[in-house]
Amino acid sequence: MAEMTYREAISKGLREALETDERVFLMGEDIGAYGGAYAVTRGFLKEFGPRRIKDTPISESVVVGAGIGAAMAGLKPVVELMTINFSLLAMDQIVNNAAKLRYMSGGQLKVPLIIRTVTGGGAQLAATHSQSLEGWYASVPGLKVAVPSTPYDALGLLRAAFEDENPILFAEHALLYGLRGDVPAERYTVPLGQADIKRFGKDVTLVAYSRMTHVALRAAEELAREGVEAEVVDLRTLRPLDKERIIQSVKKTSRCLVIEETWRTGGFGAEVASMIQEEAFDYLDGPVARLGGADAPMPYSRSLEMAAIPDEKKIIRTLKEVVGI
Repeated sequence: MAEMTYREAISKGLREALETDERVFLMGEDIGAYGGAYAVTRGFLKEFGPRRIKDTPISESVVVGAGIGAAMAGLKPVVELMTINFSLLAMDQIVNNAAKLRYMSGGQLKVPLIIRTVTGGGAQLAATHSQSLEGWYASVPGLKVAVPSTPYDALGLLRAAFEDENPILFAEHALLYGLRGDVPAERYTVPLGQADIKRFGKDVTLVAYSRMTHVALRAAEELAREGVEAEVVDLRTLRPLDKERIIQSVKKTSRCLVIEETWRTGGFGAEVASMIQEEAFDYLDGPVARLGGADAPMPYSRSLEMAAIPDEKKIIRTLKEVVGI
């Protein structure tokens, strides 16, 4: 085992791919000379040169469109969008082209494109730079959506993404880049569509993803001091979704809370809660509860921003008020 940060794990995965596959190249705003907005690609331009590391103009639709074309032509591009908020400018390319070309061509065309982007709030970047839109993309057939929460998962999922021939949105939470964790020295992958039990328990299931996994884990530790053992399920990918592992956990605990950072209204958590209600109803001892962010644009004020994002206290309060813990 080696300890590395979330940032280092993603950088390692990108470097491996560049070293082992000549089809792989990276492109995005400020990824070259500047080293990336979050320093993931620092030093890559010098190491691999401008043919493999391409700085692009500020035009997300053009960048993603070029990535789609390159993927269709047989390359393996990694497009970096500085933040998932900017992906809205490339929505047509992502949803109507990347996600659908393989299906609409009857499999004659493939789009093995990885779109790396940064999601989430908590960094005082205000309403238009703090959104968590990965759940939107998870509703689109033809796209895969990865939401790693740890360095181990980030590297394993990225390796799996490079082995896949479908377009993949790889959403990295802005506040996780400095997170440290153990990563095996030997090569491994984390299959897309395989959730992980981050903490075992018998009294209630907490379903979360990305940074909310760590919030759920801290809440579980507080609950343990009250004699309640919570199981924490980290989705790791939103599409494909590991329904089996979620249902197995809920059948064991009979209670569930689904947690996500984005707005509760229309959130991906509603899809998870509905699936549990349909497939594990007879095992439930209470309603499937949901906790999401405030239904409001993200405030710039630090205190208001923290109030808008789920935390341990909100998780425990929701469990007591709705689930009956």
